[in-house]
Amino acid sequence: YDHRFGSGREGDISYLKKFEASYGFQVIEIPAQEVDEVTISSSKIRKALEAADILLANRLLGHPFSFTGKVVEGNRIGRTIGFPTANLEIEDPYKIQLPEGIYAARCGKQPAALYIGSRPTLSPNGKRVIEVHLIDFVGDLYHQDLTVEVLDYIRPDKTLEDLESLRKQISADKAEILRRFPELESTENANPPIMPMTYDAHQDHAMLHSVHYETAVVILNYNTRRHLEQYLPSVIAHSPGAAIVVADNGSPDDSILFLKEHYPQVILLDLKQNWGFAEGYNRALQQVSADYYVILNSDVQVAPGWLEPVIKALKADPSLAVAQPKILAWRPGAGVLPSDGEAYQFEYAGAAGGWIDLLGYPFCRGRIFSQREQDVGQYDTTEECFWAAGAAFFIRAELYHKFGGFDGDYFAHNEEIDLCWRLKRAGSKVSCVPESVVWHLGGGTLEYENPRKVFLNFRNSLYSLLKNEPWSKLLWLLPARLLLDGLAGARFAAKRQFKAIWAIVRAHFSFYNHLSDTLEKRRKVRQIIAQYQVGPENKKGIYSGSIILAHYLKRVKKFEDL
Repeated sequence: YDHRFGSGREGDISYLKKFEASYGFQVIEIPAQEVDEVTISSSKIRKALEAADILLANRLLGHPFSFTGKVVEGNRIGRTIGFPTANLEIEDPYKIQLPEGIYAARCGKQPAALYIGSRPTLSPNGKRVIEVHLIDFVGDLYHQDLTVEVLDYIRPDKTLEDLESLRKQISADKAEILRRFPELESTENANPPIMPMTYDAHQDHAMLHSVHYETAVVILNYNTRRHLEQYLPSVIAHSPGAAIVVADNGSPDDSILFLKEHYPQVILLDLKQNWGFAEGYNRALQQVSADYYVILNSDVQVAPGWLEPVIKALKADPSLAVAQPKILAWRPGAGVLPSDGEAYQFEYAGAAGGWIDLLGYPFCRGRIFSQREQDVGQYDTTEECFWAAGAAFFIRAELYHKFGGFDGDYFAHNEEIDLCWRLKRAGSKVSCVPESVVWHLGGGTLEYENPRKVFLNFRNSLYSLLKNEPWSKLLWLLPARLLLDGLAGARFAAKRQFKAIWAIVRAHFSFYNHLSDTLEKRRKVRQIIAQYQVGPENKKGIYSGSIILAHYLKRVKKFEDL
């Protein structure tokens, strides 16, 4: 129905029909085919496969994606560890555009584990291979043609320490495939509805809630089509198996049109107006069913395998509520993934995990105020912190909703600190998992010393103190903050940033004007914490001194020197 061909794609069905009589053929136009209101196209199927969204690709195809190869001789290492594999020689291997990793598959009726990758554990610089382990199969397949049906994505490829580690990992993969296999076969037979890839957030809520994901990467967008164009490809390429959701906050630019045209596999939520970061995410996440939410800024470049270490940490420790990757600063103008081993500064927002001091001022492992450290591996151990950065914020979905999500009145900035604070008061953990790495442009919406950002940071910090600190501390803390915020204003005056001074004044007046509302929130927060308490208040990530005194008087520039 929409086929085009020839120079400049000028040929179409109407063009062909002009020649029916002259050349004795008939043109039959096939109407658009839809699956649950999603128009099927080869580009949508191809992009779903490239993103390892196998369930979606198979639903659009109407059958499992499959390919056939001849079984050839391999190095026979698999059989030495109890998992013999059939090495496949594909006539057109470039057509198998699945990301490297492990997949649940089927050969005939036989459950199978499909591996696509370069075998980094066995040969660090090896070439890409396609191997299949037929689970519990006994027999000789050499020189036979083997058809593989791909049913689901399991995990990305990774380097393991030795053959014993490889054996254990394959055993775990086999168990996971066998666990999923009956459901995958019943799902195929039942032919369930798929998620529409673009839709209006005010419609089809039942359809959206009918699909549950393990991990959903959710990007809130406001007028940043330029960032989506540069950074979204890395998120799609390196997040196999995860749902990719873009929630648009009523952008006046052409973000929505761009996404529909270029990324039909992305789930698009049109929120119709600019709700701000905090309330925008609240409204978006109400419509996404998942075990884990990954809140990601639109100006973040992700590394291969960035999801797995953090999700693994969350699965391993039920008390871990929130986590973040190591966040490095992306240099403006960079067009490719930063090279391994290249030194980068930590990013302002989050770095290697957020802390607060005795007075409630935030800083990070790797960043104290505007002083950012170079990443040389000094914070490459997973450590508890006080808050995780909203730029790349992993959270258990259940806890996000139980604890009320972000405070929508913050609009933007400090909402992640407030939410982490509530969770830690209930006994949960927050950690940085530096095995996962992302690069953040930073200041993509507002520059760091933009008066609007200054206003939100100062006001929202006061909100968080009043909602979370005990009264015995607030009696002296709020006057102290008034004094210190005044000193911050003097510092802006020295730099002739008079709009920033007025922003601090406005922040305090706004805080006092909303005092009764904030006190009511304080009461509700206390009730929620009492209801979902899992242990004593977790105070890890709180510096017992003043970061202002340490930095400006004692000249401490590095977190490790505190």
